[in-house]
Amino acid sequence: MNTNRLSPTLAAALNAQMTNEAHNSQIYLAYASWASDKGYDGIANFLFRHANEERNHMMKFLEYILKRGAKVVVTAIPAPGDDPKSVNDCFEKVFKYEVENTTSIYNIVNMSLEEKDWATWNFLQWFVKEQTEEETLALDLLSKIKVAGGEKANPEALYTLDLDLGKTPDDAVLAQDVTVEKP
Repeated sequence: MNTNRLSPTLAAALNAQMTNEAHNSQIYLAYASWASDKGYDGIANFLFRHANEERNHMMKFLEYILKRGAKVVVTAIPAPGDDPKSVNDCFEKVFKYEVENTTSIYNIVNMSLEEKDWATWNFLQWFVKEQTEEETLALDLLSKIKVAGGEKANPEALYTLDLDLGKTPDDAVLAQDVTVEKP
């Protein structure tokens, strides 16, 4: 008896997203290692935590595919690419990858909507919110780096940013959660 409840198209897209999450984890690991090598232990800690978070996202996709009776296909992931040239470059790249990841998630949401696969559509809503948080967090960090001088940030400003990132929570306040009392 066939117990697969995912279309071949959605199963392929979910497997591709699982691989994309693994790739993003590797990117964060590479950037964290770069930051650690440069002496930015707070930034490295922040990026290591996000590497783990991306791996957890990968596992969510893997588990979902299995629970829907489809086959998980584990494939090779691309190398993370070149090291960042600066802290500013690092977080510009982080933002770029998060936006690309959001686009990928949205494409699968659209596919699930077109196929009327409400279970998959519902599963993906967690990722829609998560990507909003990830993009917001990356933008917040880019704003801080811009205030610190952006590409020309001085060592003292980067030191302060590094200390702050070591203590920064891994989530961001979303516009939908803001109130007059708590802006």
